[in-house]
Amino acid sequence: MRPLLSSAPWLPLVAALVLTTGLAACGKAEVAEVPRPVLVVQASPGQAGLEAFAGEVHARQEPPLSFRIGGKIARRLVDAGAHVRAGQVLAELDASDVRLQSEAWRAQQASAESDLALAKAELDRYKNLVDQQLVSRSLYDTRLASYQAAEAKLRQARAQSKVYGNQADYAVLRAPSAGLIAQRLAEAGEVVAAGQTVFVLAGDGEREVAVSIPEQTVRQFTLGRDLVVELWSAPGQHFPGKLRELAAAADPQTRTYAARVSFTAPGVAVDIGQSARVYAQAAGGNATAVPLSALVSQGDGSAVWVVRRESAGEGEARHAQDVVRLTKVAVGAFGETSVPVLSGLNPGDWVVAAGAHLLREGQLVQPVDRNDRAIDVAATAVAAH
Repeated sequence: MRPLLSSAPWLPLVAALVLTTGLAACGKAEVAEVPRPVLVVQASPGQAGLEAFAGEVHARQEPPLSFRIGGKIARRLVDAGAHVRAGQVLAELDASDVRLQSEAWRAQQASAESDLALAKAELDRYKNLVDQQLVSRSLYDTRLASYQAAEAKLRQARAQSKVYGNQADYAVLRAPSAGLIAQRLAEAGEVVAAGQTVFVLAGDGEREVAVSIPEQTVRQFTLGRDLVVELWSAPGQHFPGKLRELAAAADPQTRTYAARVSFTAPGVAVDIGQSARVYAQAAGGNATAVPLSALVSQGDGSAVWVVRRESAGEGEARHAQDVVRLTKVAVGAFGETSVPVLSGLNPGDWVVAAGAHLLREGQLVQPVDRNDRAIDVAATAVAAH
């Protein structure tokens, strides 16, 4: 006799129903979202009072040095970093052709001097003869014209001789003043054109910081504005400065305005090429600030993830939860670690400071601080306001 259960036709249906119910229960358990821990910081005023601009120390006078004639560089006598005195020879051209031309014009000058002497003697003789009425006046006038032409040729020969004499001097490049060779842009054996830069001289004397100011903040800068300079090699040590020079047009490549900041304190010990930061009081000194890592780039601007306390569910199942909302913001000039937010945030808002690229709109989160402690965003936001 076979067991009763084995012959029941409904048994497979019951088993399938039980299996389906179990799978559905497992699916509901997997769908339940677990809040994602996120590191948050609170946007607060007063952190964006200063804007920082990277710069480099330069000499106030930095003339490019070049030969006034073209030719092949025969000798280069200094290198970059050398300190030179006024009048010191820096480089020389091969002046063989210039010297030959100078000698040719000196010979022309000697010939012109001989022609003038002969014309003068002829003129004197004809003057005596015309006074005695032994020759016609027209012959005397011809000798006078010859004498005047010889004088003009001598003046021309002397001028050309001076020109080529000067060009021989131009084949030697000298330092116009004492200073430091900041750049060397040509080498011995190279053929250079007249006016082509060979050295850049950083003159002794005043030092200043060259910075680039972005378009969105350039209107805040006027000549003479007080600024603060900090050297990269001396962090925390601040030197007072003033805006001495500001370009009238933006650089076509970087779209920034070149500016020079001079030190107002005497005797500041700085070296050419040192890195520096220039600090300026921001126009919106009470703007909120967020870390650079909190920004999310969008096609038309920037945004940040803000944690919001929202209600979910209905009736007795209604509860509060923390979710992230992508909020568009307008930002100012980027600082070293943070950026001022000009609009879009309120003081007290909690902003996701790390992992912003891993979030999605409306995602459940568990906000924590840098010490991994849970944050009650609703209570702290009320306190901030």
